[in-house]
Amino acid sequence: MTDFRERAAALDAADPLAVYRQQFVLDADMVAYLDGNSLGRLPLRTRERLASFVRDEWGSRLIRGWSEGWTELPVEVGDEVGALVGAAPGQTVVADSTSICIAKALHAAASIVPGRSRIVVDAGDFPTDRYLASHVAAARGMELVTIERDSEGDLTDSLDAVLDERTAVVLLSHVDYRSGALLDLAALTDRVHAAGALVVWDLCHSVGVVPTALDAAGVDLAVGCTYKYLNGGPGSPAFLYAAARHLPVLEQPLPGWWSADDLFAMADDYRPAADARRLLSGTPNVAGLLAVREGAAMAAEAGVDAVRVKSVLLTSFAIDALDVLAADGSPVEVVTPRDAARRGGHVTVRVPDARAVTAALVDRGVVPDFREPDLVRLGLAPLTTSFAELHAGLVVLRDVLAR
Repeated sequence: MTDFRERAAALDAADPLAVYRQQFVLDADMVAYLDGNSLGRLPLRTRERLASFVRDEWGSRLIRGWSEGWTELPVEVGDEVGALVGAAPGQTVVADSTSICIAKALHAAASIVPGRSRIVVDAGDFPTDRYLASHVAAARGMELVTIERDSEGDLTDSLDAVLDERTAVVLLSHVDYRSGALLDLAALTDRVHAAGALVVWDLCHSVGVVPTALDAAGVDLAVGCTYKYLNGGPGSPAFLYAAARHLPVLEQPLPGWWSADDLFAMADDYRPAADARRLLSGTPNVAGLLAVREGAAMAAEAGVDAVRVKSVLLTSFAIDALDVLAADGSPVEVVTPRDAARRGGHVTVRVPDARAVTAALVDRGVVPDFREPDLVRLGLAPLTTSFAELHAGLVVLRDVLAR
């Protein structure tokens, strides 16, 4: 793979985002970290910000911190994350986990279109999405309908077959967590709306790496995590978006004092806020919010469009190199779409004994991701992954497969 080494060096030399790599904690003993689509690296600025929070805010200001800025963080950071996915201010909050936010979004969407009886979900979607869609459907006395992607990763035909006057909500993932296949968010949103239904988008594998325009596409609700390409840290709070047109009327299943119209009134009767605060429930994780703020700021500074350009270059490099390995006899099969317009930020390969291959890679300093039964995902985070790092990881993969 000598040619690829030279190609990697040229791409790194021309990379306008290369400066960001040194702004993260890097493990000198690691050959290649190829799991940024599961957990992003730690930004140096986040390490310093959290240290100052512990020392100067939590440590010194204690309860006074709430009146000195903490209270507004879920909405303020929500707007900052929302800007990365094309959402105008006042429609996004950062709070809770992805799972809780998906449950809220599904209940909220169903409440907006009463009288309809179906929730639709992709049969191959991430387990949490499928479990929650099933649970919400059962809790609301609705029918759960599953659809299937075709061999190219598209589900347009399958979706069209179930869109009718019974359909209330469709839950879709912008990027398939296994293959990396990217759906046309705007076009599918239009199809769902044409049937009078609402759509909830899971943006976990696209926020920060794929340009998204929620407002322009007319999306109803969207959810995403912040610990992948936004580098918010393990278990960092998720975000929940609801279009402004829906906020005054939607109901969410976990009303708490943080979603009340007057946070500190402690009123006997619950009156929900009319704005994005309506999406909150309980006391937010301040440290988590501050970490998300730093990661989102880095993504905004770099620019999601620029990140996408590098992401396409990284995934194209990986696919080209994997094709060479396959031509040389390595048992690898790329399952990610080859058309850059139809893939997200990771590349997935099918290999025999994928679990054992992943373990062998980790032992040799290369950290990818494994998905049952035979998939190895290469998560390429444009702010932290260099082309030389990717090349080094692919060389180790070649050697592991040869053995």
